[in-house]
Amino acid sequence: MTATQLTTVFLLLLTLSVVLRAWLNRRHASHVQAHRDRVPAAFSADIPLDAHQRAADYTVAKAGVGLIDLALGTIWLLVLTLGGGLQAAHDLLAHWFDPAGLVHGVLLFGLIGAIGFIYDLPLTLFRTFRLEARFGFNHTTLRLFAADIAKQTLLAIIIGAPLLWVVLWLMARAGNLWWVWTWAFWLAVNLAAMVIYPIFIAPLFNKFEPLRDESLKARVEALLARCGFRAKGLFVMDGSKRSAHGNAYFTGFGAGKRIVFFDTLLNALAPTEIEAVLAHELGHFKRRHLIKRLAVLAVGSFAFMALLGYLIEQPWFYEGLGVSAQSNALALMLFSLVLPVVLFPFSPLASMWSRKHEFEADSYAKQHANAADLVSALVKLYRDNASTLTPDPLHSLFYDSHPPAAIRIAHLQR
Repeated sequence: MTATQLTTVFLLLLTLSVVLRAWLNRRHASHVQAHRDRVPAAFSADIPLDAHQRAADYTVAKAGVGLIDLALGTIWLLVLTLGGGLQAAHDLLAHWFDPAGLVHGVLLFGLIGAIGFIYDLPLTLFRTFRLEARFGFNHTTLRLFAADIAKQTLLAIIIGAPLLWVVLWLMARAGNLWWVWTWAFWLAVNLAAMVIYPIFIAPLFNKFEPLRDESLKARVEALLARCGFRAKGLFVMDGSKRSAHGNAYFTGFGAGKRIVFFDTLLNALAPTEIEAVLAHELGHFKRRHLIKRLAVLAVGSFAFMALLGYLIEQPWFYEGLGVSAQSNALALMLFSLVLPVVLFPFSPLASMWSRKHEFEADSYAKQHANAADLVSALVKLYRDNASTLTPDPLHSLFYDSHPPAAIRIAHLQR
């Protein structure tokens, strides 16, 4: 392949991705708006019209912001690649650091990340303090927002920079099979993060307290015993500090597994409904969904690293994406920038697999809890989180990791 051919392929794929995303966005918003004035029959007894209309308005508003985000993201990608932005950053740092050195590579990622953050900041502020606040979800203050940014920046410097340094060192010093060693290191870091994150990093942003409701705790522990699941602890997270959205999740790995409830979820659901939601989450564990996803991630990342191992030696790979210099850091960044564009047409496959896992977890929950309680819990969560009950089917096919509300409820009631 020549540089010109790569440029042409990249622009065609990018155009296809952007047009398809924009079309799906508008199609979704129009579909939701068209069904705004009538609650679906399956939910008419539980969700009032005003709540349904609020969810529709929230979905349409998010779609509008999503279009802006798509446009800004596309511009940023073109500026960095064919616009010469990445090359300019490389040349700027080359005045002070060896372009082939590790320090230059780490700082290149830091500089591009910092500029990208500033570029995205206005839309992030609008989404948090205008869009989410308009629909009553935002609880984040400017002070908390700034504190989160400071912590994230510090973590990027303390943890992210050394990890990136190791990756670039492996790329430079591990020989022709550097990509195998880099893949193994990346996979090990991901597995370690599953243990380290809930214990050391998550508490930097939220407070985690043991579940104190003794009756609910006894109910949950009985469910865990029935399912043969051992957890390190049951915790309540102060999710209301930032948002009114409710959730529950498993975190950790091996002996460090823990169950986390948002305080907003506990306030919204009855004990039997919480038990049913937890049974669903247990279904993900018992059906080995995490292990399956890790396996696919390992195989996929191995293939991508092998591809990068080939591309890093090809001058046309750099030139076709607007970069005249060649370095490990530039190759890694170009690859990470272009890969999402190439993979987007395959989104329906990933979403379909995720929805399959949700159905399997629901089926497991029906065996170990009351299906009617899970249905009522989901209806409350749809209502309180302003989740649309009438998504566009094609948009859902591409984006939704969970089945549409009506289909999921019907599956539980069968």
